[in-house]
Order: sequence, then C-alpha cells, then structure tokens
Amino acid sequence: MQTTALTKVANRDVVATNRVGGEVRILLSPKSVGATEGFMGTITTDPDDYVSEQYHPYSDKFFYVVRGTVRMRVDGSTVDLGPDEALMIRRGQRHRVDNVGGDQAFLVFQICPLAPRPELGHVDTEPPRHPEAALPQVGSHR
Repeated sequence: MQTTALTKVANRDVVATNRVGGEVRILLSPKSVGATEGFMGTITTDPDDYVSEQYHPYSDKFFYVVRGTVRMRVDGSTVDLGPDEALMIRRGQRHRVDNVGGDQAFLVFQICPLAPRPELGHVDTEPPRHPEAALPQVGSHR
C-alpha cells in the first residue's frame, strides 16, 4: 500500500482572482496537491456582486453555500440557495452566481472530472467582470 503525503491548504493562504467576479480561490488542485480527478475551491461575493456566466464542457460543478444567499442561474432557470444548501450543475450547463442577500456570501465548489487540458475546462459566456485579472491556477493534469 502506497502512503500519500497529506497537504493542508488554508483558504486565507491562497491568492484570489476576481476575473469572473467575487473572489475565487482554488484550494485543492493538480497544482496544489496533485489531484488527478478534479479540484475544489471557494467563492466569496459581496452583496449585489456576481460571478459571470460560464460553463464547463468536460466537468460537473458542485456548489455548497456556507453563508449568505445566492441566486443560481442555470440555462435560463433560477434557484435560490442559502446556508447549508447545495446544487449540482451538469457539464455544459451555463451558470451564473448572483449574491442576492444583504450579506457577503461564501460558497465551496468542486469541479470534476478534469478537462483534458486546463485551458479547455472553462468557457466564459458573458464578459468576465475583470478580464484583465488572471484565471485561477488549477495546474497541469493528465
């Protein structure tokens, strides 16, 4: 049996990007922990902020709301999520996250499986909030 080193990653120690809106941090990924099947991160948004619409052609995306209230727009439908609620977005579904509450929202997300190459994993379907900002660093895989 092979023993794998455990790598702890703290949200506060990960550099955030605001390219698509809010603050997105990639915590567990091929680059940070050698993940081979997916990656996990967090999104923090202020009231009236949003994460611009996108889709993932190779991956499903799982959201879990830790605090705050968000409206998920998925292929023209909407669903509101609050603390301790989760939603799965299937690969290819366009989705956008709007903070519709009066407080900061904090979400955890997981994306899997990985795309064949990082640049193929994310497609913007509306202009990013801050296009000059860097994409989150997921790292190389497969």
